[in-house]
Amino acid sequence: MTSRSITGRDPETGDSLTVQVTNGHIDCIEKLNYSVDSYISAGLIDLQVNGFKGLDLNDGNLKPETVVALTELMLSTGVTTFVPTLVTASQASLLLALKAIARARNDCSLVGHSIPYVHVEGPFVSPEDGPRGAHPSQYVRPPDIDEVAEWQRVSGNLVGKITLSPHYDDIELFIRALVSKGILVAIGHTSATSEQVHRAAAAGACFSTHLGNGAAANLARHPNFIWAQLADDRLTASFIADGFHLSKDTFKAMLRSKGLHNSVLVSDLAALGGMPAGYYDTVLGGRVRVNSEGCLTLVGTPYLAGAGSPLRDNVASAICMADLTLAEGLQLATANPGRFVGGKGRLLVGAPADLILFNWQKGSRTLNIHETLVRGQVK
Repeated sequence: MTSRSITGRDPETGDSLTVQVTNGHIDCIEKLNYSVDSYISAGLIDLQVNGFKGLDLNDGNLKPETVVALTELMLSTGVTTFVPTLVTASQASLLLALKAIARARNDCSLVGHSIPYVHVEGPFVSPEDGPRGAHPSQYVRPPDIDEVAEWQRVSGNLVGKITLSPHYDDIELFIRALVSKGILVAIGHTSATSEQVHRAAAAGACFSTHLGNGAAANLARHPNFIWAQLADDRLTASFIADGFHLSKDTFKAMLRSKGLHNSVLVSDLAALGGMPAGYYDTVLGGRVRVNSEGCLTLVGTPYLAGAGSPLRDNVASAICMADLTLAEGLQLATANPGRFVGGKGRLLVGAPADLILFNWQKGSRTLNIHETLVRGQVK
């Protein structure tokens, strides 16, 4: 039996706590009668990661060792659970990537613990410029249940979430088929009507992928699919709060409309996130510019090419943009996404001891994470 104590301040109350960890789980939480400097929280949970610092899940030649290295990088940013995201690509490329992630999970216990399933964002998205975003048009295709079955066959049923556009014919039958197999269905990269959005939710779609992005630059004032997703309480919305994907006013209004409980922060980290400013050629997106602030754009277009800020930065940015407390910002990146990965993300007795210790001051642009623990062990 292994046991240790970890101390930190409660982000909600400011009280100093000692967290007793036994065999990788939280055994006891007690208040201390003296002050400590660092905050303690459940580890961050990122439901949308495409890569980071040159490691690319979507380069068409993914290797298991890349998945292991990416897992370790995520841990260095305070993310103890993340969902690898594969975007629209050829069938062969998606199958190769799924096999690599499955192999990494089987071969490395840390990866198996950190990655609950895979999110396939596409290829069943809108083919139109704008809604399609940086997804390559040549690989966008209509929903195909046989293709999904092949994904599951080669990966051992590892696909746990699919983002699609509900504008396709018979989409409700497709959504019901996915839900019946335990796959979360998200709406994204769409030009669907409001009615199509609501029908998708009625069929079992439960999530909106980076709401407000993956959309045409100009929309009808009302109705449109953004209003429909904000209004539909069956849909939990994810937001990229990096200051580039949504303006301060837009994010604040969307978050208040959707409600704190029905909202989640994601990074949507791309492989060029964390890379030096400059121009890069990518396999799927083409030529991408990384500016000095870390914003990624498709050269020659007004479109973003993914995101460059880790989730710890998005938490701090969300707090500033929407006037949130530290506890509320963390909720959007721990307990709320935790509902979609088996209930992780809560500092509770009996929960896995996936924890972060960090410093933070109001107005800071990031959570200064100085220790990440997985099952109570420093990583």
